[in-house]
Amino acid sequence: MRDGVLKIGELARRAGVTVRTLHYYEEIRLLVPSQRTHTGHRLYTGGDVARLQQIRSLQQLGFGLADIRKLLQRPDWSPERVIDLHLNQVREQIGRLQRLASRLEGLTQHVRAAETLSIESLVEILEAMSMTEKYYTPDQQELIRQRAEAVGQERIEQSQREWQELMDAVKAEMDKGTDPTDPTVVALAQKWMSLIREFTGGDAGLHQSLNRMWHEETEIHSVQTAEVRAMGEYVQKALASEPGS
Repeated sequence: MRDGVLKIGELARRAGVTVRTLHYYEEIRLLVPSQRTHTGHRLYTGGDVARLQQIRSLQQLGFGLADIRKLLQRPDWSPERVIDLHLNQVREQIGRLQRLASRLEGLTQHVRAAETLSIESLVEILEAMSMTEKYYTPDQQELIRQRAEAVGQERIEQSQREWQELMDAVKAEMDKGTDPTDPTVVALAQKWMSLIREFTGGDAGLHQSLNRMWHEETEIHSVQTAEVRAMGEYVQKALASEPGS
C-alpha cells in the first residue's frame, strides 16, 4: 500500500479476489474506487478495503450482491454489524461441527464394537444419528450421550434386542385379537414404559421429543408407521386399564 491506497492488482491479490471481480463490483456500483491516478488507474483507500471486507462477509452469510448493495446503503449499517453477523454465523458453524464431532465419536464406538460393519449397518447408524439431530435439542442429545456412556454399549445392544422382542410380542397379541386389558398385554405395556423410562431417565422433555419422533417418522424399527402407531395405541389402552391410571 502506497500513500494509504492500493492499486487494483494489489488489492485483488491481498483480498483473494480477481481483478475481474473488482471490475464487476465497480460496474454494478457496489464498490467504486475512491481515487484514480492522473493516468486513470484505480486506487482503493482504506475505506474501500473496509467496504470490500463487508461485501465478502455478507456473501459468506448467503446474501446476494443486489441485497448487499441495499444493505450497505442503509444509514444504520455499520462495519460492526457485519462483523456481528459473521461472528454469529461462525458460532453456529462451530456448534454444527461440535455436533458432527459427537456423531463421529458415536460412529467410531459402533465400529470398534463390531468386528465387521456392513454398508447397510453403517447407513442405518448414520440415519439414526440424523434422526437424533432432527428431533432432539443439543442439550437433549448431550443427555442421551451421557446416559449411553453410563449404561454402556452392552446394555444398549441388549435394550435394542429387548425392544424388538417386545414389539414382536405386542404385535402377536394384537394379531390374536387379545383384549388390551388382558394381564399378558398389560405386562407387555409395563415393559414398554419401563424401556422408555430407561431411555429418557424420567426427563419429561426427552419423553416428549421421543413421542414426536414416534408419531412423525415414516418408518421406525423397519415397521410401517400405521403398525407402529397401532401398537402404541394398543399399549396405551393396556396402561389405561391399570388401577389408578
